[in-house]
Amino acid sequence: MARTNFDMLLQAGCHFGHLKRKWNPAMAPYIYTERNGIHIIDLHKTVVKIDDAAEALKAIARQGKKILFVGTKKQTKEVIAEKATSINMPYVIERWPGGMLTNFPTIRKAVKKMANIDKLMNDGTFGNLSKRELLQVTRQRAKLEKNLGSIADLTRLPSALFVVDVMKENIAVREANRLGIPVFGIVDTNSDPKNIDFVIPANDDAKDSVEVILNACCAAIAEGLEERKAEKADEKAAEAQVEAEAEEKRPARRARKSAEEAAPVAEEEAPAAE
Repeated sequence: MARTNFDMLLQAGCHFGHLKRKWNPAMAPYIYTERNGIHIIDLHKTVVKIDDAAEALKAIARQGKKILFVGTKKQTKEVIAEKATSINMPYVIERWPGGMLTNFPTIRKAVKKMANIDKLMNDGTFGNLSKRELLQVTRQRAKLEKNLGSIADLTRLPSALFVVDVMKENIAVREANRLGIPVFGIVDTNSDPKNIDFVIPANDDAKDSVEVILNACCAAIAEGLEERKAEKADEKAAEAQVEAEAEEKRPARRARKSAEEAAPVAEEEAPAAE
């Protein structure tokens, strides 16, 4: 598994925390020092935490489960969407739809509505609508796509959340906590790490900082997915081998069975000894 090193994090600016006056005392264990009124994060601890999170994410992916990436900050939207898409995982980069996890069936209905609109558009059902009605439907479809298009393939609750800026995405974190879904989070010095299962102390504002951490975590997820694929292939090969061996033994079994069935008949037909 690709490891993130201290120099990579330093170059990406992961060590820059928030202003000292904005800090959350719960982040004290992860703060190295303070410079010019800004807290500096201990990157040695960040490296360890990234490795821990990557191992856990890899294990989840190996089981074939989904990890939902969440981050609605303008400067990190694109990188989150790019990295999540590269490993075929769902993501939320627009406004978090309240109740998305705790009221998941309602969200699924909205996703199905989007699919139904597509179906009706493709089969020509909307051909008789007026321009105004068609425009309304098109706008509705665009709104659904913007907010829910990235989770269209999420048919059940995710097995984990990966959150960029746990303070901004506090509603998502609370919903996950309520349902017992583990939360992986990039946590800056102004945030509370208390409800985060896998804390990654780092700058959550800079695109480069978020990208270097996502690179490590997504690489681990990709490895987990590859291992799952290899395990599935091995299982199929083993099943095919067992079936082939069974097929080879079938003629011998049939011959033996025929011989056993013929033996009593031969005994009955044999003349009795005088």
